[in-house]
Amino acid sequence: MTPAIPVSASPQLAQAFSNVGHAYSHLLTMLFPTVVIALERIWGLSYGDLIALMLAGQILFGAAALPAGWLGDRWSAVGMMVVYFIGTGAATVATGLARSPIEVAIGLGAIGLFASIYHPVGMAWLVRTAVNRGRALGVNGVYGAVGIALGPFVAGALTDMISWRAAFVVPGLTAVAVGIGLLVCARKGLVVDTARDVRPTPEPSQGDAVRAFVLLTFTMTLVGLIGSSFMIMLPKLFAERLSDITDGGALGTGALVTLVYLFAASAQYFGGRLADRYAMKHVYVVAFLIQAPVLAGAAYLESWPLLFVAVAMVFVNVGALPSENGMLAHFTPGNWRGTAYGAKFVLAIGVAAASVPLVGQIYDRTGGFFWLFILLGIGAGLVALIGMFLPNDKPSVPSRTVAADAQPAE
Repeated sequence: MTPAIPVSASPQLAQAFSNVGHAYSHLLTMLFPTVVIALERIWGLSYGDLIALMLAGQILFGAAALPAGWLGDRWSAVGMMVVYFIGTGAATVATGLARSPIEVAIGLGAIGLFASIYHPVGMAWLVRTAVNRGRALGVNGVYGAVGIALGPFVAGALTDMISWRAAFVVPGLTAVAVGIGLLVCARKGLVVDTARDVRPTPEPSQGDAVRAFVLLTFTMTLVGLIGSSFMIMLPKLFAERLSDITDGGALGTGALVTLVYLFAASAQYFGGRLADRYAMKHVYVVAFLIQAPVLAGAAYLESWPLLFVAVAMVFVNVGALPSENGMLAHFTPGNWRGTAYGAKFVLAIGVAAASVPLVGQIYDRTGGFFWLFILLGIGAGLVALIGMFLPNDKPSVPSRTVAADAQPAE
């Protein structure tokens, strides 16, 4: 790694690739929950059996994040991002060419393995090149939310208009193209690795660092479970409880899920600005105090009221993520940030892989998602409770003037 960013390199271009990478990490991993609606008819398998094909991919999406983050810290963040784009795209294309459920499961596993690179590597790369971390993480989160939003729509549109195979092959090829573009930029020196933050911050005390990581271990696991469960069940939930709007088809269902996440995408930017101006701990706790009753209330709703509550739930959930990621960066030494983000996503995504059998089994056993909503509401309440014991942090940007002065460097 170079000690600082060379004059020829562009922090803005690095952030652009990181942001696009965030969108792809969610778009490509969220294709299958919508495609599965068509596969139920084509292969004659139950929803629970088909959604279980995601399990290996979900586990690898989180479990492989720790070694990926370590490699990003010790080898090359840029190199790992090239591997991420090309590997994930190629695995997605291979999934679209699968001939059986077993081959689909293998393809989804490969998608999860390569996609695991993004969060620990791409986000650490972003933080090092950002002046206002909260704002940068907020913008990055918007891209992630857009990826989540586009996943169901892209999958539904390509499935209904062409085939379920096209729902994987087309977006996979575009991801490979972006990876080739990043490789070219790296060869030309337009994006580089750097060991130093553009805007250094004081190192945390050892006591605060340990306390924050222990408590965040619990909250990040619960937050991952909540977010993953909601994303996985939403297409099926809308196909059934909003059948008067969607007609139960893949395209209509995917379009509604897309609208939910597009509407909520701005929450990441809003949450990032709050994380810059106020204590991230307080933003985090308040978000989940709001989310707990919203989730519990959704258990009883259908049609348009359910759609509005789904938007509110996703808005609050994604709006809390810049504070969570910001606290992790704040309480982690800079040269271990990729590894720390890797550990986070082992918990938040790897452990959250339990959401796949959880969603499928609750649906198959009860015929709906009522008890899943209740469990997720309890989980949100626990996040708020544990979050109250996190160490206090100071806003990364102490005043409106500093934020305004620093903004052009983003």
